[in-house]
Amino acid sequence: MRRLSLLKKEIGKFREVEKLKEDIETMLELVSATESIDDEELLPILNKGENIVNEWEIEQFLSGPYDASNAFVSFSSGAGGTDAQDWTQMLLRMYLKWADKKGFSVEILEEMPGEEAGIKSALLYVKGDFAYGLLKGESGVHRLVRISPFDSNKRRHTSFALVEITPEIEDVEDVKIDEKDLRIDIFRSSGHGGQNVQKVETAVRITHIPTGITAECQNERSQLQNKIMAMKVLKSRLLLYEKKKREKKLREIKGSYKSAEWGNEIRSYVLQPYKLVKDHRTGVESGRVDDVLEGDIDAFIWAYLKNKKETSKA
Repeated sequence: MRRLSLLKKEIGKFREVEKLKEDIETMLELVSATESIDDEELLPILNKGENIVNEWEIEQFLSGPYDASNAFVSFSSGAGGTDAQDWTQMLLRMYLKWADKKGFSVEILEEMPGEEAGIKSALLYVKGDFAYGLLKGESGVHRLVRISPFDSNKRRHTSFALVEITPEIEDVEDVKIDEKDLRIDIFRSSGHGGQNVQKVETAVRITHIPTGITAECQNERSQLQNKIMAMKVLKSRLLLYEKKKREKKLREIKGSYKSAEWGNEIRSYVLQPYKLVKDHRTGVESGRVDDVLEGDIDAFIWAYLKNKKETSKA
């Protein structure tokens, strides 16, 4: 059914492109006949066509086993104290804005507020076609440089936040978990959800004892719903864990292993002394920092996917 839905959507896009092509051809005929052009009428059609074709082209790069899946996006504040926690919340907002523009539905499954401002960590559930495929390149350390709003001396600070993207695992066979390896803790929710959630122990934390990997959910109204969602998150994190282990092994065999963990930022967002967002993997830059923080990150997503595809072909 999911495959059928994706195919119907792709056919719909193709038909929409055909319709736009006909509209543009009609416009060109009018221009040829009258030797004049109405920019107000033509430009919206051209822009719409360009956006659809670009989006369609991106999806052609998404052929991985989980690319069509929903995604879990986790955030963790790093070095930088209160500034880092504020930066983590800014990133959370950026991805919420991006998902909204894409028409994806989003749930905040977990959110731990900071002591003074921002958040220490959070977990999003992004639901939509190719959510994981589009977001997978966003995994890594994001660095912010700005004049700190929390520094009375108005000095420039550098803050770090870690973003990790994992797919929602639909098939239980993809990740095998022995029930004996799990510890399940039930506790009272500290987040949103109304009086029932606040008063009753509905929040669930599941720990995979052999790896120490944990997953929790406190957003749903019942303990059972939270357990189901926490298991989905745990499976996705275990999948990422196994993938990283395999990649590390291969790099060590090749003799050029470099950790892709904390401290190796994938992207820098500079607000002072100039404004620039730069992706260190692809070299893509944008001086429109405010727009990027409002969720306009497709240029970075597209460049990463294209670069990844070209690298795999080579």
